[in-house]
Amino acid sequence: MTNCTPLQIEFPGIKRRKIEASFCGGHVTSDAGGCLLLRQVDRRLGLLRQAERELVDPRRQSSCEHSLLSMLRQRVYGLALGYEDLNDHDQLRKDLALQTATERDSELASASTLCRLENRADRDTAWAIQRVMVEQFIKSFKRAPRKLILDFDATDDAVHGNQEGRFFHGYYDSYCFLPLYVFCGEQLLVSYLRPSKIDGAKHAWAILSLLVKKLRKVWPKVRIVFRGDGGFCRHRMFDWCDKNDVDYITGIAKNKRLNALSQKLQDQAEERFQQSGQKQRLFSEFRYAAKSWGRERRVIAKAEHTGKGPNPRYIVTNLDGDPQQLYDKLYCARGDMENRIKEQQLDLFADRTSCHQWWANQFRLLLASLAYTLLEAIRRLALKGTELARAQCGTIRLKLLKVGAVIIRNTRRIRFLLSSAYPHQSLFRHVAEQLDSS
Repeated sequence: MTNCTPLQIEFPGIKRRKIEASFCGGHVTSDAGGCLLLRQVDRRLGLLRQAERELVDPRRQSSCEHSLLSMLRQRVYGLALGYEDLNDHDQLRKDLALQTATERDSELASASTLCRLENRADRDTAWAIQRVMVEQFIKSFKRAPRKLILDFDATDDAVHGNQEGRFFHGYYDSYCFLPLYVFCGEQLLVSYLRPSKIDGAKHAWAILSLLVKKLRKVWPKVRIVFRGDGGFCRHRMFDWCDKNDVDYITGIAKNKRLNALSQKLQDQAEERFQQSGQKQRLFSEFRYAAKSWGRERRVIAKAEHTGKGPNPRYIVTNLDGDPQQLYDKLYCARGDMENRIKEQQLDLFADRTSCHQWWANQFRLLLASLAYTLLEAIRRLALKGTELARAQCGTIRLKLLKVGAVIIRNTRRIRFLLSSAYPHQSLFRHVAEQLDSS
């Protein structure tokens, strides 16, 4: 005999009132804010529809229950909402909020269907999504920019299985991949998965060349600055930049020759520290050429002395300007890119590269990048001047996307009854209005 009585869970009471709970509240979601805002910003950008147009779907369409576009939305929105694992979608597919965001009235794709989507990825898939990301970057400007600073950086992506292309990296002391990221400010242009047995600057020149050609095709007069840490100090990169009118500023590893050229400056910094007891920072410049370089280049030296001793640092550049200004204001600003990479890997799970096949893992990295693009667009387009103007993706998710709601769906409308106790109601309304593309 069927038991129609909902199973109740009893908790310790308060004064004379009982506390009872049961799973009979109807269609309730904890992701109402995210599903509404992510759909809104995606409609405004046209991001995932553009990605769907660029990708090839080899399936027989008459037999497909789930379109490529709906699966892209399901997967990318899920990452933005904090669901890193494919297995999460076996339950998420039933969530009316996520169904609404993907514009479906029935259950979404299962984890196995999404897994097949990932494992169909190949080189053409990766190139297509990278093109979409660059096109989105270009579309974000209403007028031609005068200067663009392209930040290049590599990071480790630790792996714990026998994935294709994984190798042991001595510096990171683990088996990992070595993805390369390119940002311009907070906007992501490239996320390129690489094996870790290579030089950290491998393929950076080719990517820079492609980006410069694409950007100057749209904006012929734009000034482009290549910026990176000492891992990108390569003379062939500098030679290419000089020939193609690209500025550069990168770190350069200290060595005996550089330390000798800056020794007087270091002595001055030490003497001033001994007199004042305060940290000293002095700057100078000189011409320097490593053995592999075809000519001398401008090197800026920073002589720093603290209670822990000397700490010299060097950068190489073809830019004009005051050495300290170039070091403090321009070069050191690249450190903010570390925060963007943390958002990719910690908030959007770009390091969830647990597929066996190489291109499936590259596809996962790109899906996380598309999720970042959506959240960055919310921050750039709708949060300027608000308390979350500088918030990271995890904070945006917590305060704007994770909103509880009861969902009522019928043939005429879909109603989201958001929590009356939600503390950021005015901000949410502001963001929704700013993202309205109608």
